[in-house]
Amino acid sequence: MGNTPVAIVLAHYPVLNRRGETVTTSVTSLDIHDIARAARTYGADPYYLVSPVAAQREMIERVTQRWIDGPEAEHPRGEAIGHIKVASSIEEAADAFGARINGRPFVVVTGANFKAGTTSFHELRLGIEACKWPGVLLVFGTGWGLTNEIAANADARLEPIKGVGEFNHLSVRSAAAIALDRLLSPGI
Repeated sequence: MGNTPVAIVLAHYPVLNRRGETVTTSVTSLDIHDIARAARTYGADPYYLVSPVAAQREMIERVTQRWIDGPEAEHPRGEAIGHIKVASSIEEAADAFGARINGRPFVVVTGANFKAGTTSFHELRLGIEACKWPGVLLVFGTGWGLTNEIAANADARLEPIKGVGEFNHLSVRSAAAIALDRLLSPGI
C-alpha cells in the first residue's frame, strides 16, 4: 500500500434536507464514535468533524476530551477519538489537512445519488497506492448528502456504494466504513 495520507471529513454543513434545501444538521454521538473507530482502523487520519455551529463544535471538543483525558482514556476508543479534529467548514478542514501534508489535498466527495462523472473505488485506490497526490480528503455529508455546489467544486466524486436491488439509503457511518474498507484495506 502506498503512503498517501487519507483523511475524512464528516460535514454537517452545507448539506441537503429531504426537500433539497441547504441546512445544517446536528452532530450525534454516533458520528463522533463510529466514524472515528473506522478511520483509526483503516489509518485515515485525521477525522474532521465539520459544523458551523459553535455550540456543536464545543460539544465535540467536550466529548473528545473525556475520551482522551478523562476516565475512558485507557479504552481503545479513546485512541480513535484522539484523532478527531473539529472545523467550522470543509474548506477549513482541507486547509488544515493541506498544512499537515505540506500540499493541496485531492478532495473527493461522496454521495448516494451521483449518476455520472464519478471516479470508481478502484481508480481512487490505485491513485492512493501510487502516491498520485500529497493526500486525499474524503468528504461525507450528513442529512441527504452534500450540496451540488460542494460536489461540483471537488476534485472528484466517488461512485455511489451499491447494494442489491434499488434500495440505496445507507447511514453515513456505514458508508464511511465501506468506503474506507474498499480504499484502504490491505490485501484487496
